[in-house]
Amino acid sequence: MTGMQLDQSANVATTATISTSALSETRTVDSTASVAVSRARAALPAWSARSVANRSAIIERFRALVFDDRDAIARTVSEETGKPLAESLIADLSTALDGARFLTRVAQGALAPKKMRSDTLAAWRKVITVHHDPFGVIAIVSPWNYPFFFPAMHSMTALIAGNTVVLKPSEHTPRSADHIARLLTRVGLPDGVFTVLQGDGAMGAALVASPVDKVMFTGSERTGRQIATVCAPRFVPVSLELGGSDAAIVLEDANVDITASGILWGRFTNAGQTCAAVKRVVAVGTVHDKLVARLISQVNSLTVDAPAGSTMRDVGPLITTAQRTLLMAQLDDAIAQGATVAVRRETLANGASEADSRHAPLVVLTNVTPSMRVWHDETFGPILVVVRAASDDDAITLANDSRYGLSASVWSQDRKRADRVGAKLVAGSIALNDAVITAGLAEVPHGGVRASGIGRVHGVEGLLECVRTRTVVDDQLPMLRQPWWFGYGADSAPRVDAYLRLTHGRSMLTKLSGIAGTIRMVLFPSRPL
Repeated sequence: MTGMQLDQSANVATTATISTSALSETRTVDSTASVAVSRARAALPAWSARSVANRSAIIERFRALVFDDRDAIARTVSEETGKPLAESLIADLSTALDGARFLTRVAQGALAPKKMRSDTLAAWRKVITVHHDPFGVIAIVSPWNYPFFFPAMHSMTALIAGNTVVLKPSEHTPRSADHIARLLTRVGLPDGVFTVLQGDGAMGAALVASPVDKVMFTGSERTGRQIATVCAPRFVPVSLELGGSDAAIVLEDANVDITASGILWGRFTNAGQTCAAVKRVVAVGTVHDKLVARLISQVNSLTVDAPAGSTMRDVGPLITTAQRTLLMAQLDDAIAQGATVAVRRETLANGASEADSRHAPLVVLTNVTPSMRVWHDETFGPILVVVRAASDDDAITLANDSRYGLSASVWSQDRKRADRVGAKLVAGSIALNDAVITAGLAEVPHGGVRASGIGRVHGVEGLLECVRTRTVVDDQLPMLRQPWWFGYGADSAPRVDAYLRLTHGRSMLTKLSGIAGTIRMVLFPSRPL
């Protein structure tokens, strides 16, 4: 946790920067995180004591302000990431607004105490109530690729469930997160309930190591493993969304024009920097060549040379030159091992050189083998792999040949066939005849298996990730002892066996044979203490 940090944490609940200083000592970063967590801890009792309806009303007011400020927020997102303004509006603003509306509609029902009766005959006197209590202080470490949607959605979910939040956004997109803090302050969120900690990875590490009650992280597999390792000794639960190498299976009967258009957007939106992007296409039989030809045509039709900020631009730059360097190394590895470049569309802008540009070429690769990095590693940029499969089963095998399992898609005009294929894919969510959509729908639990992480965000399942269950079992006849309490007698075991025959016997005769012994067990204990 050493290195230079940009300290903008003073009064961060209102996003007012009181001081900006270079922090070079670990203790300063740790202290900043500790103070933020302490403030969140102090604010927790009053915030969690509020009704879900009250907290929902605050989130609804926040939604209204986000809508009013949508243009300014979207422009900030585009300025920080380089993505086209249309993408900022649809992928960050629209999704955040949808998420807020969803949460305010379902939170009261999902978080309300649930009463039930047990199916166990011995517990006939019990009334069971399952409560959903806030975890406490939740640390959220969010990425740069969707710098408003991800932190806003995760923070709203944690807040509406009664938690307080300390958010560490990416150092590449600080202003997008500042919009969240500014608007939450305007709706009257109490001091300490939501805090933004600006800084780089060292600040994130300090926050994760702080005495928080849960960590929610979206980012790389490597960092996710480190977070899990830090949290495990303290039994701090984590929710980790760690990216993927999502496959799209294209069956022979797929509409090639529609499929190519969907896959093109699903791969190259946000310059390919999307966890749930289509990264590997598995085309069955003769559809392979038709699909590749159509993808080549569509890649060449994209607008990539418009000036930054142009509303006509389809694909923007990568987030950093380091990201481009990593991507190009993956591409070079594939070409060196025999992959074929079906199309390569350069996107260098304004005369920038290969060395200093964040713009990566749009590439479609064929003849890819599992030994290549573009197959077994996540490619976080505009490289699309297309391979041929001999059959549906072969396609399923190829699609599942990954250590990841975030999401996947199946493309076919036969929806029943597509559903059968999708059911055999190892992934957290499957889209039929669409791509990426599962990550942006508020109702859909988003998250993966394998190295794609653990836990879910979005949907009711994501809301329940932000609470602990507390169960109360209430005996309605407290003046009566329970028949299984001490003390045991010579006839205790036969009576229990009679109870088992009555409740689990496989025939009516067996059940009837247990009635008398069960009555004796309940009404006439052997040695009541």
